[in-house]
Amino acid sequence: MDIKRNGSRPSGKGPSDWFTGTVRIDPLFAADAPARVAGASVTFEPGARTAWHTHPLGQTLLVTAGLGRAQREGGPIEEIRPGDVVWFPAGEKHWHGASPDTAMTHIAIQEQLDGRAVDWLEHVTDEQYQG
Repeated sequence: MDIKRNGSRPSGKGPSDWFTGTVRIDPLFAADAPARVAGASVTFEPGARTAWHTHPLGQTLLVTAGLGRAQREGGPIEEIRPGDVVWFPAGEKHWHGASPDTAMTHIAIQEQLDGRAVDWLEHVTDEQYQG
């Protein structure tokens, strides 16, 4: 058994290569091999969002606070709220983040394939974000 105590891992700033706006990432867990799952709590300030990206084995988001947005390529922008669970299948191009006026926090869970959990792509433009 391994207990990760609250506050034992530092928060990090979402890098500008992967995010637009102010984003805080709080690591929650990363399983040792042979397991390959990892999770983090991610907080997006109003207007903040990820870049477009994909996951080789998919991603689950558990929305815990605020009001957010998520979109898969070619689909409409969807509002996401606390209690919502969002699944992006393997290889589906998508983005997610806060609404324009309200912060949003979610727990992101994904698995690694060959040491890789995400493939980052281009930034979401303001026009795309506004819909």
